[in-house]
Amino acid sequence: MKASRHSLIAMGASMPTLAMACIVLMTACNLAPKYASPEVETTATFKEMAGWKMAQPKDATVRGKWWSVFHESELNGLESNVANQNVAVALANFLAARAVVQQNRSQYFPTVTSSPSVTRTHASSQPSPGSPSTTSYTLNQYSLPIDASWELDFWGRIHNSVKASSLEAQATLADLEGVRLTAQAEVAVDYFQLRVLDAQKELSDATVRAYQESLKLTQVKQRTGIAAGQDVQQAETQLNIARAQATDLGIQRAQLEHAIATLLGKSASAFSIPFRPLASTPALIPIGVPSQLLERRPDIAAAERRVAEANAKIGVARAAYFPTVSLGGSGGVQGASLGGISSGPTLVWSVGASLAQTLFDGGKRSAVTEQARAVYLGTVAGYRQTVLTAFQEVEDNLSTLRILSRELQQQNAAVLSSRNYLKLANDRYKSGIDTYLNVITAQATLFANQRTALNLRMQQMTASVQLIKALGGGWDASRTTTEAVPGI
Repeated sequence: MKASRHSLIAMGASMPTLAMACIVLMTACNLAPKYASPEVETTATFKEMAGWKMAQPKDATVRGKWWSVFHESELNGLESNVANQNVAVALANFLAARAVVQQNRSQYFPTVTSSPSVTRTHASSQPSPGSPSTTSYTLNQYSLPIDASWELDFWGRIHNSVKASSLEAQATLADLEGVRLTAQAEVAVDYFQLRVLDAQKELSDATVRAYQESLKLTQVKQRTGIAAGQDVQQAETQLNIARAQATDLGIQRAQLEHAIATLLGKSASAFSIPFRPLASTPALIPIGVPSQLLERRPDIAAAERRVAEANAKIGVARAAYFPTVSLGGSGGVQGASLGGISSGPTLVWSVGASLAQTLFDGGKRSAVTEQARAVYLGTVAGYRQTVLTAFQEVEDNLSTLRILSRELQQQNAAVLSSRNYLKLANDRYKSGIDTYLNVITAQATLFANQRTALNLRMQQMTASVQLIKALGGGWDASRTTTEAVPGI
């Protein structure tokens, strides 16, 4: 079909109007159910805070570098380098999900293709009675066609596909933050456990020195005939046991050091942490109210975004019941020479529209729609379970901190009384009133109580970290907004 210059001008003038009309039609219908975030029952306060309340810091929310609340400069340096392979995998998943958004967005625009061709044809004819000689000729044909197709999104299939992929990208971004938060919390927990082991090593070394002094005392008393030989043997046995226990701590410390290296994405062979006993105390953690938990945990945000995604996919499934309307067009130039294809008479074009409708599919579309609805209900249940688990984790760590606070006070009292008991036992042994067995018993009791107190401090620090993690760390829901996914 050939077009005059005037018809092309008229067609060009009508294109903005046509495009505007198509856009209006494309956004006129959305078959996805109206979305609302699933309701979850929350209380005004956390139950385990009753009767116990941690001192409130000035800021009402942990923000950004949450580990800084422990005031550990070395921990701050470790946390700033958390970049292990689990985080790298989660980041790659987010980048892939974001690319899917761009893929789906491309459906908003026409697909334009071109397939230039050059054809050279040679033909010859047999001699005829009027022309005894053979005739032949060669033809060249140059063609530069351009084809375009555009699906009009009357029923919102493309719109809901883009929306679903955008929501999935937001969910994977929250997943990334969740993986990073988990790694950061594990670094902090391992770090404090390592520091408690250093404190236990310091305690064990001090205990070994005390046992050495006791051994010297029993040896002197034996030489003077005041103490029996079995007192020396008991003192030596106790000293050797204490040395073995101090050495055994090195295994646990080395394994924790290796674990921290792996969490940081470093080789355990080239990583070390210098010896330093624990000096930190549980941080002042702003708890907030239960309803804030829904905005402060990345796993809850990811679950909620996937509920919205499943809701959008119902609209994609419903759109299959309606016909697909597409606009198509082709145009181009052709001629017998490269110079000739630029002339007006060689221009060809065509436009048209098509409608495709499935008349019978054996119930496939109905089944797909039911599947989409079932998936939606499943994601709603998963979201609510995630929220319930979050509340459980917060309550667990609140109760742990509350009970540990009281238990540690009681344990410190036991340490003090056992220290007094050891002093009394030593005095009575030196005076010859009691046997050395009482001293051994008092020393073992004091050492056991001191180690128990250190273990309780480790549990306190671990519970503090886990509570911050359960509250979402320094993360908030605004970090999975559409700004995080370009083009949404």
